[in-house]
Amino acid sequence: MSAVKQITATARERVGKGAARAVRRSGKIPAVIYGAGKPPLPIALDDKTMTLLVYAGHFLTTVFEIDVAGEKTRVIPRDYALDPVKDTVEHVDFLRISVGERIRVDVPVHAVNAGASPGVKRGGSVNIVTHTVTVLAPADAIPGSIDVDVSALDINESLHISQIALPAGVSSATQGDLTLVSIVPPTTETEAAPAADAAAAAPAPEKK
Repeated sequence: MSAVKQITATARERVGKGAARAVRRSGKIPAVIYGAGKPPLPIALDDKTMTLLVYAGHFLTTVFEIDVAGEKTRVIPRDYALDPVKDTVEHVDFLRISVGERIRVDVPVHAVNAGASPGVKRGGSVNIVTHTVTVLAPADAIPGSIDVDVSALDINESLHISQIALPAGVSSATQGDLTLVSIVPPTTETEAAPAADAAAAAPAPEKK
């Protein structure tokens, strides 16, 4: 995981839909920090900064330190809302975390070494069956992805989460032995429908 990112925010005195709209009109994004047995803290963040952070990727697995009037709080994003038309960030929820705390987080699954896979060499394709895995991980060591080595897989073979070596301190928080990745056979062109062939071969009707 990359170094903790720093964000500056201002406290919001008012909450509610009307107050949130006013925050957005001022060029900021309403957000809230919650958890750790403390009252929720409504804040406002720079909209351009947050948009860049959200669309940079790995937003929900990145630890931030938010500075509100000199008081710094370590957090991880738990959810965010986008405008359905403009795709701009509308709101963000942050969860307070402590150093060394283990938290539940969804981590994307990536297939690696596909070029060495016997199945891929025979024309098969990598199929990521489970795109994200819920894990328990140290707050300061959240993996950016769960990398699945498919170099030994042939066509119709797969790998399950029990077969993957997770990073140190990370454990699966999902139920059952999830299938993560498989190699699927090459696709072939479908043959013309028999009905279409029969229609084409049928003699033309006689003219009267």
